[in-house]
Amino acid sequence: MEIVFVILGFSAIISAFFAVYAKEPINNAFSFLLCVLSLAGLFALLQASFLFLIQIIVYGGAVITLILMVIMFLNIKEENLPKEPKKLKYFLLGAIFLLPIDALILKAVSTLPKGDFSIWRGDFGSLKILGLELYGKWIFPFEMVSILLIVSLVGAIVFAKRRI
Repeated sequence: MEIVFVILGFSAIISAFFAVYAKEPINNAFSFLLCVLSLAGLFALLQASFLFLIQIIVYGGAVITLILMVIMFLNIKEENLPKEPKKLKYFLLGAIFLLPIDALILKAVSTLPKGDFSIWRGDFGSLKILGLELYGKWIFPFEMVSILLIVSLVGAIVFAKRRI
């Protein structure tokens, strides 16, 4: 189990790096897809079946498909991309800046008392618990988000009609 976690973790980190650093947009999209699938595998290890499925269906399916369609529709060529000669330097500078913060977090985690810190119960990640929580305590914010999405959809249609 730990070996699978390490493999999925490294896969997520390396593919996220390539999603940012690859030169071709299609390679960025496929690296992002590998990162999303690696994160889905980590959710599966946590026995969070709902998050696992949503990660694959929503991000792996819908978002990646949308990104690939935009890339193919725009037909982006390498000569049209902006020149970024200092990209690697900024990436390394950011990594060096984050190293002390990472060290502090690791030190804080290592000083925690030893004990059973298992985060899942038998029903962790189940649809029943999510539904009870979402439609119980969070019904008002849930409905407000749905109204916001409907208003933005109507606004997008109105703007699209003006241009026609």
